[in-house]
Amino acid sequence: QVQLVESGGGLVQAGGSLRLSCAASGRTFSGYRMGWFRQAPGKEREFVAAVAWSGDTTYYTDSLEGRFTISKDNAKNTLYLQMNNLKPEDTAVYYCAAGPLGRIWTAATTYGYWGRGTQVTVSS
Repeated sequence: QVQLVESGGGLVQAGGSLRLSCAASGRTFSGYRMGWFRQAPGKEREFVAAVAWSGDTTYYTDSLEGRFTISKDNAKNTLYLQMNNLKPEDTAVYYCAAGPLGRIWTAATTYGYWGRGTQVTVSS
């Protein structure tokens, strides 16, 4: 049974930083991409970043302006999202997801496994 468990969310002031973690278990993720999505109240879930589990290929949404960095520790089966210079508009529930390579990395529908999310709140 695949499990993705996010942690590291919380309340932070604008300009601050947080690092999210996603502990993955239940299968081998080689041949998969791991991604972060977020969903703010009243808005659709949006793609943030993704990384190939095998190798170093990464992809980010353009709107981040280089503030976020996705990384992974294959030995620990853990995905990370380092978020710097946070802004109030980054407030959302952040979800970890996994999907097979060869699909559209930005589309939530191409990810078959999801965590329950972790809340990030940025105060102004």
